[in-house]
Amino acid sequence: MAFVKNLFDKNFLEYASYVIRDRAIPELEDGLKPVQRRVLHTLFETDDGRFNKVANVVGQCMKYHPHGDASIYGALVVLANKEIFIEKQGSFGNIFTGAEASAARYIECRLRPLAKDILYNPGITNYVPSYDGRNKEPVVFRAKLPLALLLGAEGIAVGMSTKIPPYNLREVIEAEKACLNGEPFTLYPDFPTGGIIDVSEYNDGTGKIISRAKLDVSDPKRIVITELPADTTTETLIDSIETAAKAGKLKFSSITDLTAAKVEIEIKLQRGVYAQDVVDALYAYTKCEQTVACNMLVIKDNMPVVMTATEIIKYHSEKLKGILTDELNLEKANLLDKLHLRTLERIFIEERIYKSIEEMKTAEAVNKAVKDGFVPFASELLRPVTDEDVEHLLKIPIRRISLYDINKNRAEVKEINARLKQIEKLLKNIVGYAVAWLDSIQEKATAALGEDFMKRKTLVKSFQAVDVKEVVKRDLPLRYDAKTGYLGTAVSSGTELFKVSPYDRVLIMRKTGVYTVCDVPEKLFVDKGMWYCGFSDKESLSKVLFTVIFKDKKTQYMMIKRCRIGQFILNRDYSIVPDGGEVCHIDTRDAFSFIVKFKPKPRLKVLEAEYHAGDYEEKGIKAQGVRLASKEADKVVLEKKPEQPELL
Repeated sequence: MAFVKNLFDKNFLEYASYVIRDRAIPELEDGLKPVQRRVLHTLFETDDGRFNKVANVVGQCMKYHPHGDASIYGALVVLANKEIFIEKQGSFGNIFTGAEASAARYIECRLRPLAKDILYNPGITNYVPSYDGRNKEPVVFRAKLPLALLLGAEGIAVGMSTKIPPYNLREVIEAEKACLNGEPFTLYPDFPTGGIIDVSEYNDGTGKIISRAKLDVSDPKRIVITELPADTTTETLIDSIETAAKAGKLKFSSITDLTAAKVEIEIKLQRGVYAQDVVDALYAYTKCEQTVACNMLVIKDNMPVVMTATEIIKYHSEKLKGILTDELNLEKANLLDKLHLRTLERIFIEERIYKSIEEMKTAEAVNKAVKDGFVPFASELLRPVTDEDVEHLLKIPIRRISLYDINKNRAEVKEINARLKQIEKLLKNIVGYAVAWLDSIQEKATAALGEDFMKRKTLVKSFQAVDVKEVVKRDLPLRYDAKTGYLGTAVSSGTELFKVSPYDRVLIMRKTGVYTVCDVPEKLFVDKGMWYCGFSDKESLSKVLFTVIFKDKKTQYMMIKRCRIGQFILNRDYSIVPDGGEVCHIDTRDAFSFIVKFKPKPRLKVLEAEYHAGDYEEKGIKAQGVRLASKEADKVVLEKKPEQPELL
């Protein structure tokens, strides 16, 4: 059994690790899940500047992704609808209406040049074999911008989940520039569907935001929804409005979806109903108001970590400096190699070193002759001559040797040296270079995506979430039928006690002295006799003073107790009298008189006594009560009996 348990534990841990790292949670460095990374890698490999059928891209991507074409197609459509990296042709669905994209064989896509500027640098990217070992794929892209924020992410793994809202491209770039310059910055989500958000509980990406639809209420007889809240479509929003109307929460005559390139949902109101009166109900009962809980869980250093938006910006600011440094060093190394080769070519041709190999009979002799020919010019070389250098020189065509242009070579060498000096300056001021790069990428993004895309779509505004309990009207009659003992909004007979809403809670005091707090019932058997029923909120209960007259079953003495009910657990039964107490009367009046009749006994001359409830102090709910007289009691008679028990 121990072996089986260990086997299950091992397999579960491997599965959990796989789901967390390789499917559901994005990598911090490039902000991508594996399927998204493989889609972009495929597009980089097949990019020729022309559109490709999505079906073809999906097929090519299957070389890297072991989970079939459906997940690849879905990831590609989502990435394409983000607009930043993939240019679309055909119907890729509608983020406003929720309409699905056309089949993969009908739509086309291609990379934007922006994608290569931000992601593609194979010279400094680590690659690993694909799942079948036939190809290579990147471990992560060396992304120059925090794609986790730009693209957003949502995923559920084993024991954890991530929810990263999307952010505005221009604002993310400005935040990175501020971070590099040591300046303060703030960053809030920006949803593609627009709307309004309250970020008072946002907590830098670890809290929650309240998102609302944008409503046009300029016409008092109609409401037009022009922007959607987060995580909704026109279809789900209209469904929620219709559901609220069926439940009697809203009243309108018609609802029409006119959405095309922009959101437009028209709600025409009934006669006597005005726009301003319906706004709160729309926010309370429909998806016009959504609460979005943020949880920025990412894979960092091969481990899942929860981060804030500020931490992600700071991390990527450092990463940007590192990536640009690596790119400059790579370019420097390539330029030095190029400069070395140009120097070798010049000396090889100008000094006619190639003449020394004419009489050589073997490859080794040729190689030695070339290297020996460069010995006098060693001071002009950047490094010693290698076998690869000799191979390069021997491949120079005779035509090129005869037409060799020394001026062209010198101009090229001069250009290389100038660039090398520039690289040295950039490496010494890498922060300034990073800020300049961010400025240039912002200009390119604006040119490629348009000013409208770069503008913020979601309005940040302070407002309070609408509490359903505050908006709902108390218009349901709560009835009690003493003959059947049933209480509820669905009870058709009996007496109407008061009006309630579906969100109210009531306290019920039964004939036995057992009381319960519960949600307003539709039909609940309480007892064929009830002392009290009223609202259970603190304000209502604080006004109710219960006077309980009960008999101690052991001594038969009559007791009195005055108390208020403050604390309780929902749907739990409590007794207002101590164990062994028999309730004779419960009253909610502040002052009243009552008579206690005693059991006749030999030598007992006084058989009754009058008491005033107001003469006794208020005690706690757990008090045992005060003895009225040391005589066995028979019953309690109210001096002025009310027509019926007061039901509040």
